[in-house]
Amino acid sequence: MKLKEFLHYTYIFPVFAVIYYFSGLMGTGVVFDVIAGILLTGSVLSAVHHAEVVAHKVGEPYGTIILALCITIIEVALIVSLMVAGGDQALTLARDTVFAAVMIILNGIIGICILVGGVKYFEQFFARTSATTYLVSIVSILVITLVLPNFTSSVHGPYYNNAQLIFVSIACLVIYGVFLMVQTVRHRSYFVPADGNSEEYFIPSRMQAIISFFFLIVCLVIVVLMAKGLSKTIEDMVHSMGAPKSLVGVIIAAVVLLPEGVAAIRAARNNQIQSSLNLALGSALASIGLSIPAISAVSIMYDIPLVLGLDKKDIILLTLSVFIVMLSLSRGKTNVLYGTVLLVNLAAYIFTVIVP
Repeated sequence: MKLKEFLHYTYIFPVFAVIYYFSGLMGTGVVFDVIAGILLTGSVLSAVHHAEVVAHKVGEPYGTIILALCITIIEVALIVSLMVAGGDQALTLARDTVFAAVMIILNGIIGICILVGGVKYFEQFFARTSATTYLVSIVSILVITLVLPNFTSSVHGPYYNNAQLIFVSIACLVIYGVFLMVQTVRHRSYFVPADGNSEEYFIPSRMQAIISFFFLIVCLVIVVLMAKGLSKTIEDMVHSMGAPKSLVGVIIAAVVLLPEGVAAIRAARNNQIQSSLNLALGSALASIGLSIPAISAVSIMYDIPLVLGLDKKDIILLTLSVFIVMLSLSRGKTNVLYGTVLLVNLAAYIFTVIVP
């Protein structure tokens, strides 16, 4: 690669963001926080670019798997660091963040992708078998991790004991592991976009892909570090609004999912709804299927009580979201109504978080 290529914003923003983060200026004033927000946004857009470069090099579905795994690793790192630092005050942080991520993906990212694609192309087509494969895995893990704790009797309340946490973690890893095998080996064709819907892309060289993968990791890490650095500002903003603390989890999840969301929406605009669904549903599955085992391990090691069970209101909203997504993806084609309904579900979720 030529030196001038490194002067592109996708390289400049993450480098400046790293320098700014370690300068210690964040959190020292409103102006400095605004600058941090601008660098954070630029790093998000940079992450999208580098993720697309890697995806074009390795092809589907490996490109979307890489981005989903990167996002999940960073999400877990953020949740774990806040859990360890917060102690008992972070009892519900993991549950709130994971649940928020699932709701944002199922309703927000998928809803916007379907709406954008529907407005531009009227209908978009995808493999129903891929959506069914994703949803079977997602629904099983969601119920086991976020609903079942409310109905067990070994521990009073929305908790699992250590033995139950270990079993649930193994169950999540088994489901996700078998899903990856299905997605990449046995039934890879389910998840590959139809040739008729694809566009001609420049295939990057191996060195370009390696550099982009490195910068993708840098972008994702700095996004999470800056989001964590701005968490006190976010908490103060939420407190000044008089909103519940669970809104912090929603904001953290939204920031972490920004790169993936932008990439999925861009794919939908390019008539690549299959890639959009791979990104969105793959992230939802990785987010909960890998996050819960990691968070459970930290909870056991540090003896931190872990609230996993959702309350009745959230269970109703989760059931509604899963049901609507299943109906929307049951025919193998989309239209604007499906996207609109999903976005209304997201609005209802966020509104009831702010006004419970």
